[in-house]
Amino acid sequence: MFIYQNQKRHLTIISTTLALLIIFALMGEHATAETTPILAGKALAMALREGGYNLYFRHVATDWSQSDNVRKAKDWLSCDGTRMRQLSTVGRETAVTIGEAIRAIGIPISKVLASPYCRTVETARLMQLGPVEPTTEVMNLRSAEYFEGRAAIVATARALLATTPEPNTNTVIVSHGNVAREATPVYPGEGDGIVFQPDGMGGFRYIGQMTPEDWSRLRDSML
Repeated sequence: MFIYQNQKRHLTIISTTLALLIIFALMGEHATAETTPILAGKALAMALREGGYNLYFRHVATDWSQSDNVRKAKDWLSCDGTRMRQLSTVGRETAVTIGEAIRAIGIPISKVLASPYCRTVETARLMQLGPVEPTTEVMNLRSAEYFEGRAAIVATARALLATTPEPNTNTVIVSHGNVAREATPVYPGEGDGIVFQPDGMGGFRYIGQMTPEDWSRLRDSML
């Protein structure tokens, strides 16, 4: 009886392990499919020229010797480096370069939205792609307690990414890495731009991704 129970226990463990491996494999295939770029390089640029996409940028490089110190609502608006993490000098230069490349390539932008944090608004303004409209729809998740929690912000971010831009144009959204990580299948580095296409049914799909360096290379190849 003891031997039988041991054998039964081992078979159960093996079955459970195999089931978990199958689940993880399927999850891995699904994640890979979601994060496989559909367009890149000139093909992506040509698509963006036609409009219909949302370009989600994580703010450009910041000074990591500084830290966010949010103690009350609206502390995130501060551009004081002793209170909130700000863009670095390199980051500011990068934002200008990205904006110049987008304009040179001829990508039409009808709306520029940004999380109200100083570093995101500054990134958007330095790009010079149009008037910047701060929005808490893509608020930093570290301040989620002031906006009905993380799930609420993730929901509004997804809804924004699913919103179709004005005809023949694109929308630029400047936000944070943690929002992208939770609301989309992609986690961008500082200054990375992710292209999403609304599907017209309340969702969106991942199209491609551009690093800050990619924009300059693309501009040079198309001029």
